[in-house]
Order: sequence, then C-alpha cells, then structure tokens
Amino acid sequence: MWNEVRIVKSSDTNVLKYVFSRDSAVAEAVLYKYPTYAERTVICCSTQSGCPMGCRFCGAGDYFVRSLTADEIVSQPVRLLKDTGVDPATMKRLQIMFMSMGEPLLNRALEPAIDRLYELFPKAALLISTSAPDVDYEWVYAMSERVPTVGLQFSVHESTDEARDKLIPFKAKLDLYEIADRGNRWAGRTGRRPFFNYCVHGKNNTWDDVKRLTELFDAGTWNATISVICEREESVAAANERQRMLAEDFSRKMLTAGYNVRVFNPAGQDDIGGGCGQLWFVQDWMRKNHKLAKPSIGHGLRQVHTPV
Repeated sequence: MWNEVRIVKSSDTNVLKYVFSRDSAVAEAVLYKYPTYAERTVICCSTQSGCPMGCRFCGAGDYFVRSLTADEIVSQPVRLLKDTGVDPATMKRLQIMFMSMGEPLLNRALEPAIDRLYELFPKAALLISTSAPDVDYEWVYAMSERVPTVGLQFSVHESTDEARDKLIPFKAKLDLYEIADRGNRWAGRTGRRPFFNYCVHGKNNTWDDVKRLTELFDAGTWNATISVICEREESVAAANERQRMLAEDFSRKMLTAGYNVRVFNPAGQDDIGGGCGQLWFVQDWMRKNHKLAKPSIGHGLRQVHTPV
C-alpha cells in the first residue's frame, strides 16, 4: 500500500512520528505513550494528504493532494499499534484520533475506516477532530449512534467568527453558532459530550473570550480542549513554554466557568513538529511534489470524495 514508512524520533522518548509515502500521496501519524503503551496509548492519524482547509496554524495547510482511502487510514493505527509491542486489547486506555493531517469530514472514506477500526479495536476511543466544513452532518450523527466509541471535537480556536475566519480561511465552513448547533444535535443523538478545541494565544485569552464561549457552548453539554500550539513556525522551546503557560492560565478560567477541561500538549513539538501537519519532511514533500499538491487557499470546496 505505502511505498515507504519512515519513523522520526524526538528527544522526547514518549512520542514517535511516522511518515507514510507513495508516489501519489504522503501522510503522517503520531504515536504517544503516557507513560507506557500499556497504560495509555494515543494515536493521531491522517485522513487526507495535505488539507484543503488552509488553516494558518497548520504546516500542511498550504497544499492539498487528495483524500486517503479507508485502507490508507486504517493502515496507520494498525502499523503504529503493532510497533508498540503491546496487545491493544490489554491497553488500559487507547485513543485513535483523526486529527494529524487533513479535514476528516471532507473525506467520506472516514466512515468505513471507523467501522473497520471499531471491529479491530472495540475498546479504542475514536475521536473525530474537525474544523467544521459546511457538509451534511447526518452521516456523522448516524455513524456515532452506530459506533458507541466515536467522539466529536470541533476546532473552534477563536471566540469570534471574525478572528476565526483569519485563522481558517476556508469559506464553506460553519460559523460558531452553527458549530454549537451541530454539536448540540450530536449530543442529543448520542448522549455523549462533544468537545470544542480552543487554541490560546496572547490575544484571545481574556475573560471576555470566556464569556463569548459560554454563551455559545453550554458547559453542561460541552467539554473544552485547550491547545498549546497555534503557530506552525514557532518551534523554539522558550516560545513553546510561553504557550503552555497561556494554555494553563486560560484553562483555569474555563474551569471557573464550569467546563470540564483538558489541555492538549503534543509532545515532540520542539524538534519533530508535535502539532497537526507540522512535520517538516511532509511540508518539504508537498513543496517538491507541486504537480500533485495543489495550493490550499480556503476557496469554497464543499466536499471531497474518495474511493473506499
């Protein structure tokens, strides 16, 4: 399936990045252990090669090649779990997240991929992290009802649509009110709590931001994820420490507002690009394969289909 699989090591021994490549596409996946694979294993895998959303914080946001097939999606966690040397059935916690590269909801091959992963790893939490393109969400609701381990997270990142539009230039996306509506519907259909992911920086970490978020996302329905990295070019350790401090301070504000909060701090961000689509090898592949990789400038692409 893949012509080549590279393993990229970090100075942080708890994380490995994998680069899957073939003539027509490149993808990346990340393998974390907390602190051992037996206790908690987390995998971030790609659903597309590059991404059409054009998010300005993502190193893969400049180019889009194509959607991955269901086989290509499934093969990533299968390979990573094999390399842990631990039987997935015995892992205390196993999470497979569709958030490394690409917009999951622009690839309908995600649905058969999730069905297969649920069959293979019925105990694994399967988290879809989306930047909320304006697509028909009915299939997401139905799949989440059918597969009880599916979770849903919306990459909100800002508390106003104006700021979010600058960060995510893709035109055919939901606004914040519409995101809240889709998440509330998902919660009503599944009985589970959706997440919104908020990327904190020095201009969106105030109590006014908290107030706007609480007006949109009811703390009785939603959980909050606070991310620590939002700038693809910032890899200096001191700068990342500043980001972590911002995230921790804002998470305390969100706890005060009544949210269940988790802080996502991707290991390996200093030397191998811990954030989504930020592996430098992938970015270089995109630039060199310009005949395959089309620029992602956030124009009104509504849906990407791929064979399953």
